[in-house]
Parts: sequence; C-alpha cells; structure tokens
Amino acid sequence: MESKFKRTLVTCALPYANGPVHIGHLAGVYVPADIYVRYLRMRGEDVLYICGSDEHGVPITIKAKKEGVTPQDIVDRYHRIIKDAFTGLGINFDIYSRTSSDVHERNASAFFRRLYDEGKFITKESEQYYDTEAKTFLADRYITGTCPKCGNPGAYGDQCEKCGSTLSPEELIDPKSALSGSAPIKKKTTHWYLPLDKYEPWLREWILESHKEWKTNVYGQCKSWLDGGLQPRAVSRDLDWGVPVPVEGAEGKVLYVWFDAPIGYISNTQELLPQSWEKWWKSEDTRLVHFIGKDNIVFHCIVFPSMLKADGGYILPDNVPANEFLNLEGDKISTSRGWAVWAHEYLRDFPGQQDVLRYVLCANAPETKDNDFTWKDFQQRNNSELVAVLGNFVNRAVVLTGKYFGGLVPEDLGSEAIDAETLAQILPCRKALEQYMETFHFREALKEAMNIARIGNKYISDTEPWKVAKTDMNRTASILRTCLQICADLAIAFEPFLPFTAEKLRGILRVGINAGKDHRSGEGAPTVNFYAPSEACALHTGEAASQDIVLGWDDLGRSDLLPAGHALGEPVLLFSKIEDAPIQAQIDKLAAIKAARQAAEAAKAAEEAARKVEPAKDEISFDDFARMDIRTATVLAAERVPKTDKLLKLTIDTGLDTRTIVSGIAEYYSPEDMVGKQICILANLAPRAIRGIVSQGMILMAKQGDGKMRFITPAEVVANGAVIS
Repeated sequence: MESKFKRTLVTCALPYANGPVHIGHLAGVYVPADIYVRYLRMRGEDVLYICGSDEHGVPITIKAKKEGVTPQDIVDRYHRIIKDAFTGLGINFDIYSRTSSDVHERNASAFFRRLYDEGKFITKESEQYYDTEAKTFLADRYITGTCPKCGNPGAYGDQCEKCGSTLSPEELIDPKSALSGSAPIKKKTTHWYLPLDKYEPWLREWILESHKEWKTNVYGQCKSWLDGGLQPRAVSRDLDWGVPVPVEGAEGKVLYVWFDAPIGYISNTQELLPQSWEKWWKSEDTRLVHFIGKDNIVFHCIVFPSMLKADGGYILPDNVPANEFLNLEGDKISTSRGWAVWAHEYLRDFPGQQDVLRYVLCANAPETKDNDFTWKDFQQRNNSELVAVLGNFVNRAVVLTGKYFGGLVPEDLGSEAIDAETLAQILPCRKALEQYMETFHFREALKEAMNIARIGNKYISDTEPWKVAKTDMNRTASILRTCLQICADLAIAFEPFLPFTAEKLRGILRVGINAGKDHRSGEGAPTVNFYAPSEACALHTGEAASQDIVLGWDDLGRSDLLPAGHALGEPVLLFSKIEDAPIQAQIDKLAAIKAARQAAEAAKAAEEAARKVEPAKDEISFDDFARMDIRTATVLAAERVPKTDKLLKLTIDTGLDTRTIVSGIAEYYSPEDMVGKQICILANLAPRAIRGIVSQGMILMAKQGDGKMRFITPAEVVANGAVIS
C-alpha cells in the first residue's frame, strides 16, 4: 500500500464518562478503528492510536446530582470501567487519557485563548433559560418537556430520545427545570461563538470538492448541513463543571463540551509524546483519520476542522469513516432506558470469548445503514461460522498432523494439482481484503478473511486425508502440509479482527507476528508478538522447538510459511459452542428490562392521565345549588344487576328512608366492597327506571382524568341523612 504520508494518526470518539460503553459504541467506532490500526501496523505503517474519556458536560453533572456525589466521582468511576472494558476486548490504544487531566485543561485553555486573542470569536448576548429556584442557567439537558413532534412528555431540551428528533429548548411544550421541577424563565447572558458561517465557503471546497471519496453517509450529512446554512456556534457555557473560560469577566463559564472534547485528541497526544507530538498534528506527512458514530459527524467534519482552520497550525482530517447506529433486538439502544449490552458485563458473562463479540459486531457492522444485534444471531454466528468453519478447519489440520506426523510439519512428498490450485486462491482473498480495509469496508474484509477458512475447509473435506492415510502417507503429507500453510495464512488474516484467536493460533503453530510499532511506551519501538514457548511447545524440545518463525502481512498468500520439520504446539480449540442457556439468560434479562420499562411508562401515563382536570362547567346561581339535597347515607346491601357488567343495585339508609339506587360502579367496586360503606347521595333526584329497577337518587363520585371513579365520603362518620351544604 503506497501512501504520500509517513505516518497515520487514528483517533476514536471520546466515550462520554457518565456510563459504560455498549455494543453500539463498539460496533460504530471502536472495533472498526482497532481493526484498521492493527492492519496498518501489520503493513508496516507508523500509527498512533488515540482515545480517552470525555469527562465534561451537563449529563455528568445531572448524574452526580442524582447520586449525591461529585462530578469527579462519576468520571473517575466510569473512566476506569470504560478503560478496562476496552483492554478486555483487545482494543489497545497507545494512550487512553481523559479531559479532566491537567494537560488537557492547559491545552484547551491555550487553544481558546489563541483564538480569542486573534479575534476569531464573536460575542453574543442572548436569552437563555434560567432556574430561579436553583439560581443557575440551564443547559439544554437540564430542561425537559413535551416533544412537539411525538408528544413524549420526557423530551430533553436538545433531543427527544423517543422519536430521535433534534430539538431546542424553545421548541419544548411546557418546559421544566430538571433541577427543581419549576418552570424556568428567560434571562440574558453573554457567550463567545465560533462563526461557522465564515468558514462555510472553505468547508464547501474542502469537503464537497476535495473529499468526494468519503463514505456516502458522511458526505451526505455534511452536504445537508452546508446546504442548510451554518450559524455561529457557542463555545462557552454557564456551568460549574468543565474547563474554565480563560478570560476576565467569564466567571461561572466553562468551555462548551463540543469545543473542549475534540481538543482532547491533541492533549492526549501531548501527554503521551510531550517532545514529538507536533509531528502527529502539525506535519503534512501525517494522515489524520477520525473514527466516530453518525451522531458526531457534524462535530468532526465541520466544527472541529473549523477550529483547526481558525488556529491555522494543525493538519485536517483526511477521512472520517463514521458508521450508522446498531440496534438491539429490534429496538434503539438507549442508555437512559437501560436497553443495551454493556461491554464490561459481556466480558463478565462470556469470559474468554472476546473475539466472538468482535466478530459478530464486525460481521453485522452498521456501515451503510442501521443494523440490528440479536442474541440468537450472535449464537448462530459463533456456532456455525467460528466453530464450524474457522475452528473446525484448524483443529482437523493440527490434530491429524499430530496423529500421523508427530506434530511436525510434513514434507511435500505427494503433491497434486489441487494443492497449488487451492493455495493460489489465497492471494485474491488478500487483495480483496486489502482493498476493503483501505476503504473502511471492514465487514466485507472480514468475509474475505473467513473465505480463506472456507477454502481450507473445502480442501480438507475434498482431499480426506484421514482416508488417504490408510493407503498413501506421501499424499497425506502433502495434504496436511497444504492445510498447515492455510492455517498460517489464517493467523495473519485474522490478526486485525480476532487478536485473541490469532494469538492462540500462533501458539498452536509456534510462530510470531510482526505487529508493527507500538507507541504505548512513548516511543515507536517495533513489536513482534511470539508464541509463548512454555505453553505452546509442551510436546517438543530440541532444535525444532527453537525455530523462530515471524510472519508479516506480506507473507499472506505465500505457499511456504511453515517449513518441513517445524514443530507444532499443543492442539487447542479456538472456539467453543455457545449453548442455549446463556443466550436465553441474556434474552430474559432484556425482556425483564423491557417489561419494567413498559410498566413504568404505563404507571407514568396513568399518573399523567389522573392529573388531567376537566374544564369547569358553566356558572350557576346559589339558588341552583341550594335546590340540590345532598345527604350522607350508608349502604345496607348490594348486588349485581343481572346481564350487566357495570351496574350494582344498592339498598341504602338515607336517614329519611330506605331506598334503592342503581349505580354504574361495578367495574370499580364489588358488592362486598359496598356493604357498610358510608357515601354521599343526591337525594332529591327524580326517580328513574334502569333495567326495570326504579333508582331513587344518585351516588356522588369523583372521576379522575384516567376515567377511574372514587367515592366522596365524609372524613368522619356522621349520622345518615346529614345535609351537605
């Protein structure tokens, strides 16, 4: 792969440290980025891999207030959970830092100050929502109300999570403060803005003319924003958590998180490489690639480049390969609703199966449209693809070699045309794999890697070495030799996708892999990952066991990767079948979450309905009211009216007489509930025949907004016939 660049800087969207990462984050950003970085390093590219926690912004302060802790407590907790989850899945950044670091605060402040001193910002006074009880301006997420588009009563000031609409606080119906619950007022405040409209002509040229190779979804969203006309965007916020605005008169203001967070890429690079960071950010020899989700396209393609352009000293992104969203079991992943598969919980529930998740998320990646993750598909892909294709082929090849040749790679003693023809199929797979990798089509690239395993499976099934061994060991030797060469190809091809599996396979084959340069030490030392002799060489000692074979990407497709006589290690299974029980446990877990959510939504809807008050009726005179004879009474007997669902026949003592009243309350009260109950009645209502029963009066009831009826009863027991006035 020829390139005009000497090095590649890969950044991943900084995960927000108010919760763990889930499979949507992994599929959209982190798994594809890790695949790409591993691939480039195997190709000999000098790559720097940067990420870290985004630790400022309103959602963190909201979570802290709810839990009664500090924002620092929240970010400390989730920074560790997120970082450990990445490591557990083999996503090994050169640095995973955080925007609450001292390095970042200094760097973000300096970045703002440079643009401020050069007059790159404008100031604007505007009216924003203010909570008079909490005595603070409200960021968009601190404002809730009814969505004007779908009627969701729990929409936020920036988004409705039910319908996905982007909103502004002014659009909400009946807005409320999330802090106090009171209705906010509008109050004037002053902030600094980046005038994106001034950069619109340059952005049109840079994106729409110079980067037509960007993914369709990225290019299309950028064009839509530009065609709609860009507006100045605030770079400061009234908040007490974040990087303070470093100018006089900015007390109580911090850098807006969208301005603050992307500078974190630069800060993290400075933290790792304090002496040489500039070559990664300021040299035209460096290629910058941002891996993000589609909700971050505008920030990384329009806003952050405008910031970098305003500064003038930084390179711009060469590509921004954003993915679409991954859904879960047919429903949108939502952290607020708990509808997610969390990375750290997956690692706990499926120990040792990190690569299964990596495989499924890549094979089902939402590269061009939203896609769906289901546990049944996860199980099926593991059992029918990883176990039955990749694992099955490797296991058969290695076990048969151990059985017939003592675990040593056999010589080519009885070759036939099918051997060379089969090996010749590997190189086209490699070329296709490379083409897909370099254009960020990782799902298709994975298919090509799996095609190599399918080629091997077909070959060993067609040649049947277990049968040939009964009559022709020379031919058996050539068959298994060919199979083992394909196994070595698989160790190379799957290294970017399934690093734990590739490492296990290298242990079986007793080979190393040239993994490129690793900057985690702060330097760029070449790294070669070898098998672990203490584990992989248990069967063999002596000269054969001391051979060191190091494979690189350029070896993929060669026919002589493993020399005759090379000793293999212990055959171990690469994958194990996933049974129904753990899958059903995950499905049941999600079902419980959905049921609890539906119950909570139903209860909330009922509460909202119950609070609805019917409008007042027309005005009446006191004389009209005085004509109503409202008295207390006690129910003596009650029975259902035959052939009806709603009617009860009540015998009551009014203090004046004993009479019958027919009332439509059977759906709320049983006859047993009514006997002995003291009630209020309208005693002088004209008698009326209902289902052949003369009803002499009306029971007074309160009807809620949800339609439920409740009795009006005296607060204290009084004599029957007492007049209510």
